[in-house]
Amino acid sequence: MFGFGRLASYDYFGHFQRALGARLQADGEQVEISVVHVSPTASIRRRALKLTELIASTCGADDGPIHLIGHSTGGLDARLLASPTVALGVEPEKLAWRPRLASVTTISTPHFGTPLASFFTTVSGERILRAFSALTVVALSVGSTPLSVMSTLVGLFGHLDRAVGLDVKMVDRTTDAVLRTIDNVRGRDIRNYLDAIKDDNGAMVQLMPEAMDLFIAGIENRPGVLYQSTASMAPRPTPRTFAQSLGGAWSAVSGILFDFLYEITARYDPRYPCAAPDCGKDNERVLVEAIGYTPDLRANDGAVPIRSQIWGTLVWAGYGDHLDVLGHYGGNKRPAAHAAAGGAPAHVDWLCSGSKFDDARFEALVDAITPGLMSSARAGRT
Repeated sequence: MFGFGRLASYDYFGHFQRALGARLQADGEQVEISVVHVSPTASIRRRALKLTELIASTCGADDGPIHLIGHSTGGLDARLLASPTVALGVEPEKLAWRPRLASVTTISTPHFGTPLASFFTTVSGERILRAFSALTVVALSVGSTPLSVMSTLVGLFGHLDRAVGLDVKMVDRTTDAVLRTIDNVRGRDIRNYLDAIKDDNGAMVQLMPEAMDLFIAGIENRPGVLYQSTASMAPRPTPRTFAQSLGGAWSAVSGILFDFLYEITARYDPRYPCAAPDCGKDNERVLVEAIGYTPDLRANDGAVPIRSQIWGTLVWAGYGDHLDVLGHYGGNKRPAAHAAAGGAPAHVDWLCSGSKFDDARFEALVDAITPGLMSSARAGRT
């Protein structure tokens, strides 16, 4: 949700890609990391087909191990493609690489669905999804949104109880106002991205808890492949956490938007709880040690309940929102010239969630993922 490959000259996965690549190379591995560009809200099957095409065209003819790493819905794309019982309707040669698959890593993935998807399938929700996606691209690539847009956003999202009755025309005007803050070249790219959301919203239907109930029943883990996951949650928004996020006008508005997302994602239906009946003693221990207590079924990262994010071995858990875990947090403030000279760009915190995610947590998350990649790769060579 809200994700992309490269838009408005911004690499959505850039921070994570650099951090992971550096660790693997430091361990003596020769690695090639490819980012899959998929339609943001297309069905999981359609997205998995794009993933299939990319792997088939880049994996080469050697026997090197292949690892799939998916953030959010991307983790479900990876699981669907890896499942031995799924018929994707592609030529067998495009799946010839699957015996080389060593691991599947999922980050903040809604394995058991998310209530937010149910909201995004409504008329108002579809418009808001486009608005949030536009805000994400602009906020990450530009760093903020002008004050002229903020007053509209406050009025639009300030009261959650009016969510169902939002004026969709007002939402569309807000999206247009956001797009006017950037130049025409980048604006065209972002509009194409937003049109893709409008044209195909299949993933939102499939990520509803009721629909994921069927996904879980039909998808199997591939034998011999390591499955590992990370899970995060943000503190429940309160007046105190909101006050602590006030670092300026933009962070104040961002806090309101996050509160909106969090409260919808915290909705709970006991028939479809967005959680495994039992995540396993080891995973539960990792979760409790990281959070400090047992998170309930309403705890979430602003997009996905934390207990919906656990699949396979839970290798990292902690406080962080849905974008923090990819490096989109309020970290170091490197000047633009640093990135232009080839250095790493600054971290930009677009969702002010009060999670206090920082460099240390980001480094710890990537550190936790790397050993599984290494061990599964080496196991496949013996």
